[in-house]
Amino acid sequence: MSGDRRRVVRRVGLVVLVVNVALALAKGGVWWATGSLAVGSEAVNSAADTAYSVIVLAGLYLTTQPPDFQHPHGHERIEPFVSLFVAVGVFAAGAGVLWNATTTVLNGSYGGATGGVLGAGVLVASAGVKYGLYRYCRRVGETHRSPAIVATAMDNRNDILTAAAALVGVLGASLGVPVLEPVAAGVVSLGIIYTGYEIVRDNVNYLVGAAPDDELTAEILARALEHPRVEGAHDVIAHYVGPEVDVSLHIEVEGDMTLFEAHDIESEVVTAIREIPEVDDVFVHVDPKELGEWKEDERATRLFEGRAGEK
Repeated sequence: MSGDRRRVVRRVGLVVLVVNVALALAKGGVWWATGSLAVGSEAVNSAADTAYSVIVLAGLYLTTQPPDFQHPHGHERIEPFVSLFVAVGVFAAGAGVLWNATTTVLNGSYGGATGGVLGAGVLVASAGVKYGLYRYCRRVGETHRSPAIVATAMDNRNDILTAAAALVGVLGASLGVPVLEPVAAGVVSLGIIYTGYEIVRDNVNYLVGAAPDDELTAEILARALEHPRVEGAHDVIAHYVGPEVDVSLHIEVEGDMTLFEAHDIESEVVTAIREIPEVDDVFVHVDPKELGEWKEDERATRLFEGRAGEK
């Protein structure tokens, strides 16, 4: 992991923690001043966000540690576990919102104090801050290929929805229709739970060594075949190891060259493929034509022809 990526990822974790602390204090203050149930639930939500942000920050610090003897490839492969922890928090938040909304409607306990202008203001401000945090985390997570930061971005997107639901409740209470609050919250809870599913789905692929999409595999194949002395490739295997991709493939060359020439070709192909940002390790096996190891690879042919057709 580069020093720049390490600094950026850690900074994002710290920014998320500071923002959640500030929002929890602001919403708590308005809740104390107005007694609004909608604002109070949002204050509790932000307090929970603060608690798990501490754990996420600790996890990001661990994943950005440099390689050591026991972890020669670094600690990035821990990141999917951090993302799954975020998913657990998302599921818990969604289930909590759904339970509260359902019991509130069934018990008829909605209503009570309204947040007024102060409550509406803090919720609108919260949604705006969370939108900015969502865009920031999403951009950094995708640029630096950090599944934990992307998961955090999606959680911040959820907070925009919960703030919107709380705002509906505040406005509904002000207009004499307090039942709008639990109804809106119930709808939003379903979106929150689906987000948790998305985080789990994406990160389980990192953990079980799933193959990347065909576009990345085609790029790997193209990098190998761009070498002027590589006449074919087969057995292209790319799979996730944590958030990064390990690659192995066979390249086909004429067998009358020297060992030094074959070594140089192998090294140049490895370097070309490693320049792909998502790729970590590359293993290339050189097949000489005279040993009869040339073989057809239908998937490699399909991907390469498809890529050529797009140009």
